[in-house]
Amino acid sequence: MTLNRQAIREKARELGFNIAGLIHAEPAPTLQHYFAWIEAEMHGKMGYMARPDRQARRADLRVIMPDVRSMLLVGCDYRVDAVPESTLSDPARGRIASYAWGADYHDVIAERLEALADWIQAQAGELHHRVYVDTGAILERAHAQQAGMGFIGKNTMLINRRRGSYFFLGEILLNLEFDDYDTPEKPSLCGTCTRCLVACPTDAFPRPYVLDARRCISYLTIENKGVIQRDLRRLMGNWIFGCDVCQDVCPWTRFTVTSDEPAFRPPHVDRAAPRLLDLLRMDDAGFKARFSDTPLARLKRPRLVRNACVAAGNWGDPAALPALLDLLRDPSDLVRGHAIWAIGRITGAERARGLIDPRIQGETDAGVLDEYAALDTI
Repeated sequence: MTLNRQAIREKARELGFNIAGLIHAEPAPTLQHYFAWIEAEMHGKMGYMARPDRQARRADLRVIMPDVRSMLLVGCDYRVDAVPESTLSDPARGRIASYAWGADYHDVIAERLEALADWIQAQAGELHHRVYVDTGAILERAHAQQAGMGFIGKNTMLINRRRGSYFFLGEILLNLEFDDYDTPEKPSLCGTCTRCLVACPTDAFPRPYVLDARRCISYLTIENKGVIQRDLRRLMGNWIFGCDVCQDVCPWTRFTVTSDEPAFRPPHVDRAAPRLLDLLRMDDAGFKARFSDTPLARLKRPRLVRNACVAAGNWGDPAALPALLDLLRDPSDLVRGHAIWAIGRITGAERARGLIDPRIQGETDAGVLDEYAALDTI
């Protein structure tokens, strides 16, 4: 059998990947834009994005794997029609980005990539490779554009003209040379459209093709490990893990291919949009029981409850007050502080103080006390 990109693509499809591309292991064409993005500090507190060793890896794949010659990229559709929009937008529920409705994609895709690498080795003989699924210091969307898998949208997503942007990416670095490689897609096919820029609730795009992560709901609910900026909380709606807005409004989304992958389907609607009252009352054991096998596991309970507090404040229903008041004695200062904000958002500052005062006697955390002092600004 001849090992070429067509044979590899067919095997990739057999293993459950929907698209694939093979390219030389060369620097990404967006490398200078990445350096400028770091210089502007738009990565926020994602220090791993700016570490010198990580920058060096993104600039030269040989830093990761000295004998790398090629890169194989794959895409796996994940969007499923499993939950009605009316449920997702219900303010009494916390909304989870659709990529996290099912099993943890890192595990699903990494296992298949290793199987693909095993098959390549069986065809080629000795093989040196590295597998990554959204974990390596690799500008994978830019490399995927070079592999003809899509173009970069104004929302910075990789968009395939036949399937939209709802697909995961994974890659294998290979020490093999091939006779033929894929050719790049056009850099962009957005034209004059600005739907994603206009629709972003937190105005996270300072200009087309540039995302200020510090204002992005996905960053705020996932990557941000601390206090959520107060002036952005009102804008977050009921999102508690990630955000799909800039993808949902994109015209190319009409070409989204519904995934038939069981691993990415939520077992029930509460996995995609859990009730806020349930989240506010959730303990560590409950968190592990509900989310240990999903991408939400990385958050751990305090950050998810922090996000639920913000969503409850935006919901504005007094039904959330008993649970929020109980959280004023939570072990996590992060939870206590955001619970204060939510209570103030629901009741107003004056009534909030009356409810909160008896429950925060002896509070010493500066951040929590700062949230209390800021009640008049909510």
